[in-house]
Amino acid sequence: MTHLLLFIQGLPRIRFVDILDILLVAFLLYECYRLARGTNVMRIFWTIVALYVLWRVVDLLGMRLSSEILGAIMGAGLLAIVVVFQPEIRKFLLMLGTKASPELRLRMVKRLFARGADMPRAKTNLDPYIQACMHMSATKTGALIIFKRENSLDDIIATGERIDAVVSSALLETLFFKNSPLHDGAVLVSANTVLAARCILPVTDRTDVDPNLGLRHRSAIGVTEQLDVVAVVVSEETGAISYAFDGEVYHDVSPIVLRKFLEEKLA
Repeated sequence: MTHLLLFIQGLPRIRFVDILDILLVAFLLYECYRLARGTNVMRIFWTIVALYVLWRVVDLLGMRLSSEILGAIMGAGLLAIVVVFQPEIRKFLLMLGTKASPELRLRMVKRLFARGADMPRAKTNLDPYIQACMHMSATKTGALIIFKRENSLDDIIATGERIDAVVSSALLETLFFKNSPLHDGAVLVSANTVLAARCILPVTDRTDVDPNLGLRHRSAIGVTEQLDVVAVVVSEETGAISYAFDGEVYHDVSPIVLRKFLEEKLA
């Protein structure tokens, strides 16, 4: 009994401030997770969390060399977070500097950091997309359609022409018609809305990609490597329909397979 009392007395006292500190850190971690959820940034986020836990463990064990190395890596990891979230941080600071009312600023901040998973989504009508791909495949009209999922596409939209129109098969075919001034580049869509056309996408720099693939396919691979999007490509040479997701491209798929895939990824 005496040993138990001595053990209890030796335990550190938990203050109200300590509980508040834990809750604050938990809230900040949750907000970081919510902001990065569904994006490739999550890989960076969990890597940094794992490195931090490992750093604290080796520090408690008195492993000085490992602790120093991991501490230096953690410093670089914090810098990586700033670089990755640079667009969001820049917009947030600009919002704080605007001459807006507190209520308007609050709405702007909520809209900036709102995630698609936290808000009701309109069900995507796939018929216009499937019909357009079938028609363009039959006429060998090259096309590259990017379906928005979780990532913000503002930076890519800025490289093209804003459309903001209700999607239809005729609209998509018109945008990719070879004599149309908007046929080059990619068309960005979200649910049932065409966001922008003639957008420039990042091209993959992988060396294991089939060298016979054209710029549309390489762009589809590149954008799905970096962003949480789905890409659909219609080959101008063969008319074959392909789709790309998470850096992988699947060639010459049927309209039925394409519909099933889009239903799965855009649900």
